[in-house]
Amino acid sequence: MITFETALAELGPVRTQPLFVMQVGVERSHALGAPGGADQRVGDMVAGRFAGERLAGAVLPGGSDWQTIRADGTVLLDARVVLRTDDGAAIGMTYEGIRTGPADVLASLARGEPVDPQAYYFRTTARFTTSAAQYDWLNRVIAIGIGYRLPTGPLYSLHEIL
Repeated sequence: MITFETALAELGPVRTQPLFVMQVGVERSHALGAPGGADQRVGDMVAGRFAGERLAGAVLPGGSDWQTIRADGTVLLDARVVLRTDDGAAIGMTYEGIRTGPADVLASLARGEPVDPQAYYFRTTARFTTSAAQYDWLNRVIAIGIGYRLPTGPLYSLHEIL
């Protein structure tokens, strides 16, 4: 029988390597209401940038961030954006995430105030789709990220899971 200890020994810890840092602007949100006790809104994502050792470029306008806001203030994210690399490749990126923390911190974030990113939990998982040969490796990558909510939109540090 496999135990926790033997699984750790055989599989090892999760290893990652930096993928890129991405900053996205959010122009406005559309409130959808609160069916089932959770508020929903859609944020229009505007231009941004991403940069890492293996790829860099622009976040194209037109992405969206579908958010579910729970009664405790926790925000669940479901976002889709298009990345255009500096060498012209198009990459679709989808990511889900969670942003939560103490009620006063979440209230400050909701008002658009700057908050120390260590004061709350903001994590994402991302997947990619592209037909660009030089970035085909992204089609087989899952990335994890740490987010920081700036007044103008989120900043993410993404890491490929090896």
